[in-house]
Amino acid sequence: MSYQLFTSESVASGHPDKIADAVSDALLDAMIAEDPTVRAGIETIVGANKIGLYGEVKTTAKVDVEKIVRKTVSRLGYTNPEWNFSDQSPIDNNLHQQSPEIAMGVDLDGAGDQGMMFGFACDETPELMPLPITLAHTLTKTLDRARESGSLAWLRPDGKSQVTVKYEAGEPVSVEKVVMAVAHDEETTPEKVRKDVLSAIINPTLEKYGYSVDPENVVINGTGLWHIPGPDTDAGLTGRKIVVDGYGGYARVGGGAFSGKDPSKVDRSAAYAARYIAKNIVAAGLAKKCEVALAYVIGKPEPQMKSFDCFGTETKSYEEIQKFVDELLDTTVKGIVEGLNLRQSIYSQTTAYGHFGKPDLPWEQIVS
Repeated sequence: MSYQLFTSESVASGHPDKIADAVSDALLDAMIAEDPTVRAGIETIVGANKIGLYGEVKTTAKVDVEKIVRKTVSRLGYTNPEWNFSDQSPIDNNLHQQSPEIAMGVDLDGAGDQGMMFGFACDETPELMPLPITLAHTLTKTLDRARESGSLAWLRPDGKSQVTVKYEAGEPVSVEKVVMAVAHDEETTPEKVRKDVLSAIINPTLEKYGYSVDPENVVINGTGLWHIPGPDTDAGLTGRKIVVDGYGGYARVGGGAFSGKDPSKVDRSAAYAARYIAKNIVAAGLAKKCEVALAYVIGKPEPQMKSFDCFGTETKSYEEIQKFVDELLDTTVKGIVEGLNLRQSIYSQTTAYGHFGKPDLPWEQIVS
């Protein structure tokens, strides 16, 4: 990477797009708990006092869709109907059976769709993730925890962060700017919002990673006030935050989103496989950074493309790294699903603060 400055953003769990992702994955987790072979492509849309469910499902699971949706919305902090979106908002369920033409290929262990997927890792952080997106995610996670715990009682759901990092010779050296948007109650002044967010969220987060920022380079609520959170202000859609979900723009992303999709859909599972391979290359000391690229065609099990790039940071030959990659994971659709144990209810863990860099998830494991 030759940028001198690089910026990434994250959004809080109560952001409208993340509400949609959370609903889609909560439904998937409930179904996969009863039926590990579920096929699902669940799309959620949230707007002013409305929740819509779309997409296809093929499963033997019997789940209470409305109960799961309302519980998820409540968990994210939307319990006040005065915000014109809450756990009492009307639900329009349009889910239908998976297309038999798609099922025909997937039943033979083929990919559920065509497309390209990328995975990335680098040694900038302990999570082996780029520093800008790691800081941005940690800021929004800390923001959410402050609301959930009541330590900043004036906070409301929803929020964003943005972090600009300065690089020299490809290495991060400082945090240049931080931007945050936080929803708050009407009684709290902008001055108190700024003071509390700096002292309780921004400064501790940066210190955790060994950085600081000049307060003059911090923007909190650029318009001055933000009282009404969530879908009444801005509609949300499943899968609209694919850059936030990935590497914050630092690495390539494929064309497909993740949430609501079962592991037969390589948009999700192959992106996880690519991250697993890239992370293990960096963790093994074979390179300081690595990007892995995969591509599939619907109905076929083998990848049409399987490649990697270490950007000149490799410590071993291409052939040695290729051998490591080939032995690490079978990248057929079945090989990925079984090798990473993806038929389990783990997907609600991914819907906020990115899908990567979380140590408990199977694609984040490092081989010994």
